[in-house]
Amino acid sequence: MTEWRPPPKAKVYEALSAVADGRVRIVSGNEARVLSSDGTREYTVTWDDAGRLYTSNDNASYWQGYAGYPIIAVLLTTGAIGYDPATAAPLAGVPWRRLNDRFRRDYDAAVAAVVRDVEAQGADGAAIAAEADRIYGQLTALKLERGPRKRPPPKARTGRSERD
Repeated sequence: MTEWRPPPKAKVYEALSAVADGRVRIVSGNEARVLSSDGTREYTVTWDDAGRLYTSNDNASYWQGYAGYPIIAVLLTTGAIGYDPATAAPLAGVPWRRLNDRFRRDYDAAVAAVVRDVEAQGADGAAIAAEADRIYGQLTALKLERGPRKRPPPKARTGRSERD
């Protein structure tokens, strides 16, 4: 099997948001669903019994070959990677899809904008960055294997939007 390539560190911030928002739902012992930040897509993450082999149908995982934020969010939710919920809390409600579009996939610029916003609301941006770095270190140390692509990324569905 092939190892997942390391993701952009910004994907850790997106994963923390998904967890803080409660957008991760474990549906069985080896499957979870992760709702996108705008609520228009639901991604499926699966893993083997050993917790080493992961698949996901988010665009990054499916097409780019790195573990996208849904996989990271599942690792956080299941405890495979530890995190501080209090540090994640200020990242709740971040409209990542809209920000990533606005910054033309410059993920670092999107993260910088989010950190400025949460600092303006009283959050400790340095603590959030340190937590993201710590999580990123745990993620890369896991050396997770990439499972076969099973389901293509979902199309956007109508319903909830970021304006709701």
